[in-house]
Order: sequence, then C-alpha cells, then structure tokens
Amino acid sequence: MKQTLQRVGTTYLPVTNVQRSATWYTESLGAKLNYMDEDKAILDIADQSFFLVAAKEGQTSNFIDAKGHNRFSVTFEVDGVQALENLHKEFKERHITVGEIEDRGHAGQNFVFEDPDGNLFDVWSELSPIFLKRRNKNASITSD
Repeated sequence: MKQTLQRVGTTYLPVTNVQRSATWYTESLGAKLNYMDEDKAILDIADQSFFLVAAKEGQTSNFIDAKGHNRFSVTFEVDGVQALENLHKEFKERHITVGEIEDRGHAGQNFVFEDPDGNLFDVWSELSPIFLKRRNKNASITSD
C-alpha cells in the first residue's frame, strides 16, 4: 500500500438542536465555532473538526460493547493526571455530566463525560507519543 491514512480530520456527532449544541460546545468545552446553519455546526476542538449534525431524537455516537456497556467513540487527551483531575473538577463546576476518574489497568487515568444529547466522550491523562513528538518538534522550531 503506497498511501496511508494520515490523521482523523472530522468527527460527526448527531444532535437534536444545532444552535443549543453549538452553544454548549463553545461555552462548556471552549470549542471554536467556524460555521453554522440549521442543519449543522462546524467546530474546532482539540485540533480537530467536529460537525454537529441535526439528527432525530435519541441518536448518539455511542455504541453497546460485547458486555452490554454503553461506550464512547472519541477519547480526548490531556497532559498528565493533574491536568485530568483539574479538568474533571472544572467540568463538574460547569455542571457537565461526568463519570468518576478511573484506573482501567493501563497507563494513566480516564473519565467519561457527555454532551446534552447523550454523546459520550472519554478523557485520558496520557498524550499520544506521536503527538508529543510532533509537539516537541514544533517547539524546537519556534524556539530557534
């Protein structure tokens, strides 16, 4: 194979009210709103584009795993356990529905939160090695 996938560019999320959801994402998560009409909103969150798409009631990006648990399809990363704990506290203060911080038996810790339509998201206390390498490379370029 000569071509490989380079990155995830866009994630599509079903929402029941585009305006309400766009406001929630910008105010609660600090997303940047790039475009909005009655059918969709385009946001930047964590260096990725998210499309909030008008959908029927009850639609989410979640799925049920083999053990019957409702699961998320997106994990955000933060830089360390302290950053995770601080974000968890801030989300609670903003009245965002969050789960407990948990140790899942691998590096770091996680917690799950949800948007007003019930879309679940994970937050992990570890930054991906590829992201760290890219960030460090960019930092050395800008410091020269």
